[in-house]
Amino acid sequence: MSKAEYSYPEDEFDVPSNPDVPRGVHRAPRSAWSRWWPFLVVLVLTPVLAFAVVNFMARDGNLPTLPGTSTSPEAQETPSDTATEGEAPTDTETEPAEEPVAPTPVMDTPIVVLNAASIGGLAAAQAEKLTTAGFTAVTTGNTEATTDDSVVYYATEDQVATAQLVADTLGLSAPTLSAADAGTGISVVLVTDPDA
Repeated sequence: MSKAEYSYPEDEFDVPSNPDVPRGVHRAPRSAWSRWWPFLVVLVLTPVLAFAVVNFMARDGNLPTLPGTSTSPEAQETPSDTATEGEAPTDTETEPAEEPVAPTPVMDTPIVVLNAASIGGLAAAQAEKLTTAGFTAVTTGNTEATTDDSVVYYATEDQVATAQLVADTLGLSAPTLSAADAGTGISVVLVTDPDA
């Protein structure tokens, strides 16, 4: 239909707002660059942003762990390892670490006090000290001296606190782990009188 065949009068829709601007199908085609630049921006920015996020999270130690990955302390870097001289400590370094709970002595652990000094009543006198300190399963006996010093032997690692209390009560040196010499509990071999 030509403009001459158009039977309706012109109205505001027939008059263009800016006659210099192409309209409809007469609009000029877009260049290849204007069509492709949004895709190129996404292709470049996505890896850069992902790299930045991963590095930021790794610095703070907030990376999520995948199932089956190692979270052992050897595989992780501690904040004290990354601090260099002259740097101020971070918030994580100034927080006090949890104090490990010290094992408590078990007062009913079987303790045998053996006299290897051939001094009459030595084992009984030292056993009396242990009973006064609160130990409830103390026995005495005699044995041959196999060392030059008096020794407290304990059988297992969980008895170390009890053995240390026995050694401190009798005034002896640090206890020694030896299941063969301790038996099932704690064994005190007195080569000399600790009170002398």
